[in-house]
Amino acid sequence: MAFASAAAVHRKVGQLGEHVLRMTTRAGAGHPSSAMGIAHLAVRLMYEQMRYDPASPWHPSADRLVLSEGHAVPIIYAAYADLGGTVGKSASDARPLTVSDLDSLRARSSPLDGHPNPAEGFPFFDAATGSLGQGLSVAAGLALGARLDGSPRRVYCLVGDGESREGQIWEAADFIAEQRLTGVIALISANGQGQAGPVSVQQSAERLAAKLAAFGWNVVTIDGHDPDAIASALEFVGQHKQPLAIVARTVKGWGVETFQGANWHGKPLSEAELPAALASLRKQTHDAHPGTEQVGRPPAPIAGGNSRRGDPREVSWPSFRDALESAGMGGLLKKGLIGTRRGYGAALKVAGDLLPQVVVLDGDVSNSTISEVFARAHPERFFECKIAEQNMVSVGVGLSAAGFVPFVNSFAKFIARAYDQVEMAAISRANLKLVGSHSGVTPCSDGPSQMGLLDVAYFRSLTTVRGDDRVSPIGWLFHPADALAAYKLTQLMLSTHGLCYMRTHRPEVPLLYKDDATFELGGFTVLSPGDDLAIVTAGYMVHACRQAIELLARQNVRAALIDAYCLPIDGERLADALARSGGRALVVEDNFGGGLGAAVAEVAARRGTGQVHALHCQRMPKSTLTPEDELDYVGLSPGHVADHAMSMLRAAR
Repeated sequence: MAFASAAAVHRKVGQLGEHVLRMTTRAGAGHPSSAMGIAHLAVRLMYEQMRYDPASPWHPSADRLVLSEGHAVPIIYAAYADLGGTVGKSASDARPLTVSDLDSLRARSSPLDGHPNPAEGFPFFDAATGSLGQGLSVAAGLALGARLDGSPRRVYCLVGDGESREGQIWEAADFIAEQRLTGVIALISANGQGQAGPVSVQQSAERLAAKLAAFGWNVVTIDGHDPDAIASALEFVGQHKQPLAIVARTVKGWGVETFQGANWHGKPLSEAELPAALASLRKQTHDAHPGTEQVGRPPAPIAGGNSRRGDPREVSWPSFRDALESAGMGGLLKKGLIGTRRGYGAALKVAGDLLPQVVVLDGDVSNSTISEVFARAHPERFFECKIAEQNMVSVGVGLSAAGFVPFVNSFAKFIARAYDQVEMAAISRANLKLVGSHSGVTPCSDGPSQMGLLDVAYFRSLTTVRGDDRVSPIGWLFHPADALAAYKLTQLMLSTHGLCYMRTHRPEVPLLYKDDATFELGGFTVLSPGDDLAIVTAGYMVHACRQAIELLARQNVRAALIDAYCLPIDGERLADALARSGGRALVVEDNFGGGLGAAVAEVAARRGTGQVHALHCQRMPKSTLTPEDELDYVGLSPGHVADHAMSMLRAAR
């Protein structure tokens, strides 16, 4: 590969650096010093090394750049504008980015967000970054997608030394080495400075290089502002059986004297400071490196690969019985007790049979989440991420960006470790499906460290945010009560684009639904009518509440049972259903508050009528020997539910 002269690179850095300084000053915000620290790396990558067409950022085999050090994004914006790269949320509204657009940095109407965000119209990036430490995992997902498609795509990831203290960086480094993802090239900008002061010696260039080598990477250490050294290091791309890491010693705020001598971070120059800074930069670039040679334009993508995709809405699913047989679980029907996690496992296997874009990730619990059924049937599309949930979720985001539909599995409790990564997936508008097994209190004997108790409130919060169409939510939450519901809700997740989360349970429970049952977004099912009050619940608690309704019937109380299997819920329909039950609702859930109870209460409040009581865990759970014992301990046994319902009715008389 022919690289431009070092002088040409320095001059291009100077030109782009002027844009960086001006755009951040005009915005009154940004990180110009961090941007200048990676400027030489960005020029070599975006103008010469990466094989892509700036006018066609959606090209399936184009090389990708993940900016894990998201706050340094102004230099990428400057280069992309200089190249006339395409911006827009879709091909229909695509247009070239111009240098004058840089003045709109961080503005409400601009595609140039403060940190990378493809959902706002900057498709050069594949995922939102800026919450530090996540980009290398996204790069791993993109590389896995390229491998599955047989694509020659390479994925470059720019990482800061400060964020390298994050454990997820090393989860990703471990995973990439284990998977032999040689299509990932990590470039670490080691400038020695964080936000509040110097980085730890543990994040020095020497230590980072040693760590990466110990993790199984091929490591090259260079001067990150020497264009020839960068070019030489990039010659190693594709030359080894190990992933390549380039540790680049850089200077935060390179070329601008104002930025030197102190840790200038996250602050633009004032209008008064700008002229001197521009003069300083020009002295370091154009004046010190005169000439007429220019850096070129990036080489075109290398065609190749096969990205087969099917439409989830057009495939024909087998019956629940046939799906269980296919998954090797046909005998469960004779027993009459099937856990929701098993219905999900059968659905996952069928989804893999029907759709080549379905991939599955698990965190060393596939025999508990029952994703092992998919792993046996489709081992090439199953990725064991081990006990590293943050990396697993972000790898899923990368696979989603590569056009796959990733199902990410763990215990509901352990997915909580990755809530930040889930939120970044939502910001990216990733088509990500998360499934948390062993949710609620029913893991009983394992104790609260294994119970998902915060998940409903967390994921319910994402269902309250509208998406790009201002109608659909940014995320959906599904909570099946039996295995057939889990089977059909998995189909619904697959055909619903965007972030979805489903809770599954360990206990084996009887089937409540028949084969012809239907489930819909925002839906719920009235399992039994009653005009005295309605008990609204979901998941395993549907079975406990059925027993409570029997206890109430002995006291001549007619209670309706509503299975609220989806959030957000259709508020108008639910309000009408509650009206038919005297306008009284008792919401029961085996987790902490802020979830289903809050959602139903908001429905009643909007209607301005009705009474809602929320009954959730009344104390911190502990180990018990049975789910029934656990429910009694936390105040959610059928007797507790019936007593609470009776107290509501007495207060209403």
